[in-house]
Amino acid sequence: MGNLNIAVVGTPGYAGTVGKKGTVTDMTFYDHKAGTDSFTLIEPSKYPEKLSSLFYSVAMSEFCILVVDKIDSFLGETIVMVDSLGIDKGFIILRNYIQPEQLAPILAGTCLEHYEYREEDPIKMREELIAMAKAAAKQPGEGSCGSCPVDSHFNVKGVGTVVLGSVIDGYFRKHDKMKVFPINREVILKSIQKHDIDADDGVKGDHVGLALRGIESDELDRGYVLTTDASVKMSRSVSGKSSLVKYWPTPLKEGMVLHLGHWMQMVPCRVTAVDDGSDFRQAQVALEMDSDMIHKPGDRAILMYLEGGKLRVLGSIILPRPRFLSRDHRVPHWGQAPSAPSGTLQRGHCPVSSASAASTLIWRVYKTAKTRTNVIMTMDAAPDAITWVLTSEPPVSITTAMIRAIRTTIMAMPQRAMSFVLMDDESNRSYNYIDESPDRYGYMWYAIT
Repeated sequence: MGNLNIAVVGTPGYAGTVGKKGTVTDMTFYDHKAGTDSFTLIEPSKYPEKLSSLFYSVAMSEFCILVVDKIDSFLGETIVMVDSLGIDKGFIILRNYIQPEQLAPILAGTCLEHYEYREEDPIKMREELIAMAKAAAKQPGEGSCGSCPVDSHFNVKGVGTVVLGSVIDGYFRKHDKMKVFPINREVILKSIQKHDIDADDGVKGDHVGLALRGIESDELDRGYVLTTDASVKMSRSVSGKSSLVKYWPTPLKEGMVLHLGHWMQMVPCRVTAVDDGSDFRQAQVALEMDSDMIHKPGDRAILMYLEGGKLRVLGSIILPRPRFLSRDHRVPHWGQAPSAPSGTLQRGHCPVSSASAASTLIWRVYKTAKTRTNVIMTMDAAPDAITWVLTSEPPVSITTAMIRAIRTTIMAMPQRAMSFVLMDDESNRSYNYIDESPDRYGYMWYAIT
């Protein structure tokens, strides 16, 4: 059973000539089935009035059809959005005698410059898209590790709570236990439907209806995420190198209110710090969000400025991730010999001056007297910075005394750049040593640079 999610952007209306009209919100869905194979066309029906309509349509898709009947600022903004989201496979349909040579300068340097041109023939397009969906048929692997952002939700008599969305990553199966972010509720996946046909699994790219047990529809909202992936987390702040598009004319400024887009979320955020360096399009920035952003470590999010006039898409930034650790990494118990490729672990001191980039030391920085819980610090030392990740074995509720003890120990060590966050796996909170204020994150390690 193959399925393909396709964003149809540029000129509205074309999707209706290829597929059958379905759900309508700020996006309009059109489906076509042939046997067990299908494709879903997603049209941003509220764009250009709502930039979110365009963002959601493209973010949910793996393929894009760009329909061009005029060259204007909205076409330019659409191209920038598709390029920022990295949709590198697609078709282009030209109207009104527009020639490929006219479009080439606009597409140059973007992932759309390699799109293939197609004639406006809905029947041939339908056949080609079905063939692509069939060829792209995906099978779930072992276990369950997938995520589905909520697009819409409602109650169905005799069924209960139903969620509509697209599997954005991985796969999951009927009867799986799933976590609902940001409310951290565990639910049971009772059944899965794809285009009104019962299915045993959902795989990346599938447009699905999910029947849930353990939650009411009014407890959900658009942008919530259902997942079986333990690496999915929540972040309230982001810091790192931004990547602004070449058309963005001015540097980011402290105090600017932007929107950060990821999956089915567009979260308002404020720029709290900017360091332009030698290139303002690669500036180091810090962002504080109004609400939690749900994501996998290291995902790319889109920066948008709704007051930007003719161009509201700024670029992108990488969301927090545990550096130098995969989600399958397990910190060894302190009873085992720690790995120390350079330097020695003596009397609470950890020499770092000779540590090379990508060398990793594991060190016990604190041990509670009452619970005998080991708090583990994984450190990576590079020439210009040190990265720390702290975890505990077993999970323990973090106390102020623990934070102070760890801070005192680490601050006494030699380094040029340092900060740390301590994860509390029980209360799902993290504590930053700078202000000791709690913020909610996921259960995974939180990266520090």
